[in-house]
Amino acid sequence: MTMNETELKISTVCDDIKELLIHKNRKYGNSALKPNRIFSKCSATEQLLVRIDDKLNRIMKGAGLLAKDEDVVNDLIGYLVLLKISMTSDQNNEIIETARATFGDGLSSGNIELPISDILDHARDFD
Repeated sequence: MTMNETELKISTVCDDIKELLIHKNRKYGNSALKPNRIFSKCSATEQLLVRIDDKLNRIMKGAGLLAKDEDVVNDLIGYLVLLKISMTSDQNNEIIETARATFGDGLSSGNIELPISDILDHARDFD
């Protein structure tokens, strides 16, 4: 199926954001999703929310959307993508913790053993 003009523009913008995020991840390491936590002990999700707040605060204080040394819109989109990844990871970790608390390392009955990873795979089918 051929994309229309708007769909092509959407694809181009999304590709640009993807390239920006990959470039920054290679340049700075995975610091957004796995921070070093030297001073702040907050979760990656909380730290991303702070970064988003900072960007929005700059806009509100009159810095505008296009500062000389940065593209605030692309940065915000990038932070929101990372936030989505982080929140999904948080949710998956929460599911794993709940499953481990409930089932330990898995279930066994007679000759059947069901490891926790299989239990989680089946649980995701119901999301």
